[in-house]
Amino acid sequence: MKGEPDFLQNLRDEMGDGRQWLDRGIVIAYAVLTGLAVVGFTLLADAAFGLYQSLRGAVWWAPLFWTPALTALVVWSIRRWAPGAAGSGVPQVLTALAPETPIASRSRFVSLRLSLAKIAAVAGGLLAGLSIGRQGPSVQIAAGVMLHARRWLSPKTDISTRELLVAGGAAGIAAAFNTPLGGIVFAIEELSRRLQDRSSGLMLAAIVVAGLVAVSAFGNLSYFGRIHADGVSWWNLLGPGLLVALGCGLLGGLLSRLMLASFTGLPDRFCAYRRKRPVRFAALCGFVVAVIAIVSDGNAVGVGHHHTHALLDAADNGGEHQPLVFTGLKFIASWLSAWAGVPGGIFGPSLSLGAGLGADVAWLLDSPHGPALIALGMCGFLAAVTQTPITAMIIVMEMTDGHSMVLSLMACALLASLLSRMISRPLYSTMSLLMMRSLRGDANVAPRGSGLAPLEGSPAPTPPADR
Repeated sequence: MKGEPDFLQNLRDEMGDGRQWLDRGIVIAYAVLTGLAVVGFTLLADAAFGLYQSLRGAVWWAPLFWTPALTALVVWSIRRWAPGAAGSGVPQVLTALAPETPIASRSRFVSLRLSLAKIAAVAGGLLAGLSIGRQGPSVQIAAGVMLHARRWLSPKTDISTRELLVAGGAAGIAAAFNTPLGGIVFAIEELSRRLQDRSSGLMLAAIVVAGLVAVSAFGNLSYFGRIHADGVSWWNLLGPGLLVALGCGLLGGLLSRLMLASFTGLPDRFCAYRRKRPVRFAALCGFVVAVIAIVSDGNAVGVGHHHTHALLDAADNGGEHQPLVFTGLKFIASWLSAWAGVPGGIFGPSLSLGAGLGADVAWLLDSPHGPALIALGMCGFLAAVTQTPITAMIIVMEMTDGHSMVLSLMACALLASLLSRMISRPLYSTMSLLMMRSLRGDANVAPRGSGLAPLEGSPAPTPPADR
C-alpha cells in the first residue's frame, strides 16, 4: 500500500546520521547536568535554611536584625546585577517560550548566568528565613542549564530552542519534587500546551533522565511518606473534603490575587513606597516575617516541608496541632516574602499552606482522617494558586504515594482551581503577559477590564497624540 513506512530505509536513515545521534547525546548529557544542578540547588537551599534555624535557635531575637538586613541585601543585589532572576522563575520561562518574545531577548529571562544568580538569591532568601519555595526557581534554573545545550547542537538540528526550554523547565519540576511524571504533566499543562511530534520523545526522555538523577540522589521514596487512606471511602471524605476544597480555592485564589497585585503595583501608599524605596521596603517586609518566625517558633517560614512532615506525623500519631494559627501566619509570611522582591517560588509554601488547612478542617470536624485531609489540602491549595489541577494532583500523588486517593485528589484539585479562577487570574501566565508587555515597551497599557495595574517602574502614560 502506498505510504506504508519502509522499515529498512528508515533504519538506514536513522542510523546513518551520526550528527543527529550526537545532538541527542548532547541533550541527554545536559539533562543529567540539569538534574545535578537542581540536586545541588536543593542541598544548598536546605543547608541555608538549616543555618538560619541554628541561628534562630541559638539567639531567639537574632532574626529581628538578620532577616531584614539579608532580605535588603538580596533585593539590592538582584536589582543591580540580575533583575531577570527576580520572582518565581516560571513566568520567566513562559515569557521566553512565547512566540512574541524576540530570540535576542530570551537571555533576559532564561540563561545559564541567570540560573547561577537564581541559585544564590534563593539560598540567600532561605538563609534570611523568608517563606519562599525552591521548586518554582528550579524551573528557571533547569531551563537555563538546558538552554545552554543549544550552542553545542548542529545548525541543522531538529531540536528547537522551545523544546529545550520546555524540557528544562519540566525537568526542574521533576527533579525538585522527585516526581518525573509530574514534570511531564507540568510540561504539557503549563509550559507547552502541546508537544512537537518530531522531538517530543527526546524531550520526554530528557525530563525523565533529570528526574532519575534526583531519584538517585535522594532515593526512590515518597517525599512525605505514605498517606494512610486505605480504609477511607469517598463517602467519609465527602463533607470534610468539600470543605477543604472550598477553603483551598478561596485562600489560594486570594493569595494568587495578592501576589499579582504586589507584582503589578497598586495606587496605594505601600506600593508607592516600594516603588520609591524598594530596598527599604524589602527590609520592612523582612522584619515582619522575622516577627512571624519568632511567634511561630520558625514553623511559618522557609519552604514549609518540615512543618508538613510534622502535621502528617501529628495526624498519624495523635500529636498536638494549633488550629488556624499556622495557616494564617504562613499565608502572611509567604505573601510578604514575595512582596519584598526576593526571588522564590510558591509551590512549597502552597503545599505547606494546604497541609495546614487540611489539618485545621480535621481538627474542626474532629475527623479521624487527618492524613487524607492534609493530602487533599496540599493538592487543592497548589491547584488553586497555580490553576494547574492535573499537575497538582500528579505531584501530590507521587509525593505522598497517595494512589488510593487519586479520584479524591482530582476532584479536590478541579474544584479548588475552578473557585480560584473566579477570584484571580492565572498567576504565572498573567505575570508572563506583564513581562511581555514590559518588553514591548507598553507596560503602562492594561487590557480593558483586566483589572491589571501598570508594572512597577513603568514609564508614565503617554498621550496617544504624542506617541
